[in-house]
Amino acid sequence: MEEAKGVVKHVLIAKFKEEIPPDQVEKLIKGYANLVTLIEPMKDFHWGTDVSSENLHQGFTHVFESTFESTEGVAEYLGHPAHVEFANLFIPSLEKVIVIDYKPTIVLHH
Repeated sequence: MEEAKGVVKHVLIAKFKEEIPPDQVEKLIKGYANLVTLIEPMKDFHWGTDVSSENLHQGFTHVFESTFESTEGVAEYLGHPAHVEFANLFIPSLEKVIVIDYKPTIVLHH
């Protein structure tokens, strides 16, 4: 196994409040996705909803994953005015949230 040099994945797992209408959720997701165009250290962004049949999601419905070149890039992103402004809209719409930053490990196969 080999740790990816520098790369950091920032994963946010969310459950939106029941009273947040679907069109508002969609608007928030578009706002989140737009951060990649505004914040230079944010290199990539993916999101999706739970499709697991295991029923272990504990009410969490959405996953958002951003890629950064370093932990310093994540710190710059967190303090960036565009992120702060967005977070002030996004976080109050959530009932529950988990955030994990990790350095991916590459498993080599022969």
